[in-house]
Amino acid sequence: MVNMRRWMRGGAVLAIVAGLMPVGLAHAQDTTDTRLRKVEAEVKALQRQVFPGGDPALFPGAVPASATAANGTPATTAMTDVLTRMDAIEAQNARLTAQVEELANRLRQLEAKAAPAPAPVAATPVPAPEPVKLVPETRPAVATPKPVAITPTKPAATTPAKPAAAPPAGRVAAVKAIIKPQTADTAEDEYTYGFKLWEAKFYPEAEQQLKLYLDKYPTHKSASRARNLLGRAYLDEGKPREAAPWFLQNYQANKKGERAADSLLYLADAMIQLKDTNRACIALGEFADGYPNEAGGRLRGAYSDIRAKVQCN
Repeated sequence: MVNMRRWMRGGAVLAIVAGLMPVGLAHAQDTTDTRLRKVEAEVKALQRQVFPGGDPALFPGAVPASATAANGTPATTAMTDVLTRMDAIEAQNARLTAQVEELANRLRQLEAKAAPAPAPVAATPVPAPEPVKLVPETRPAVATPKPVAITPTKPAATTPAKPAAAPPAGRVAAVKAIIKPQTADTAEDEYTYGFKLWEAKFYPEAEQQLKLYLDKYPTHKSASRARNLLGRAYLDEGKPREAAPWFLQNYQANKKGERAADSLLYLADAMIQLKDTNRACIALGEFADGYPNEAGGRLRGAYSDIRAKVQCN
């Protein structure tokens, strides 16, 4: 439609130019009139194609009488007639363009309504996540230890200890023959009785008696002598391992005790019998340094005999 309108305006310009030409004005008028009628006819034909059966009021079969005059006797000048007809054509063209655009708009609306609505896109269901399967931790198989068959062993046959042999009747009589002192100092009597048993070489009986005395009178004035004598009883009986603790205890309890020097000297003798030369030499060295008067006096003989049993550096 735009190209047609441009073409029509171009034809109008040509007609105007032709109308202004001084030469051949009548001929130009006839030519322009013919061309205008041709354009009008084409526009009407276009209207009928677009709007078949249209209203005659909108699409008249001929140009209005005001737009034409009898051939050869124009009611107005040629230029005025051309302009009037051109205005009528442009008006019809404008109406036609508006109607075409309106029709196109309606067609688009009809097509939009007639077009099937797009089916809603079904949402693809998201598959539910599979539950996580907890795979138990695999650990290397541990062989179950087989129970160890324990064969019960019979306890070794133990020979029942023989009861201590009863002392012979002569020994019993000899022990009974030793009279226990009976003085005002009961504690001293107990110690004296133990000393008499040791002196008579009844060592087990002496040991028993001296322990009873020490249990009853641990702080008595004769306690140092009793501990030393108890060690001497075990040592004389041939039991140096039982004797050594009593010697050591008596020496450590009171180094200035009445028999502390004796216990240290006889402790060395017990260590020699136990073949513990190192401790024996230590005891002899402490005795010589701590009790030089006893080493050169009252215990001189015993010290010489015991020192001769061992070689000390």
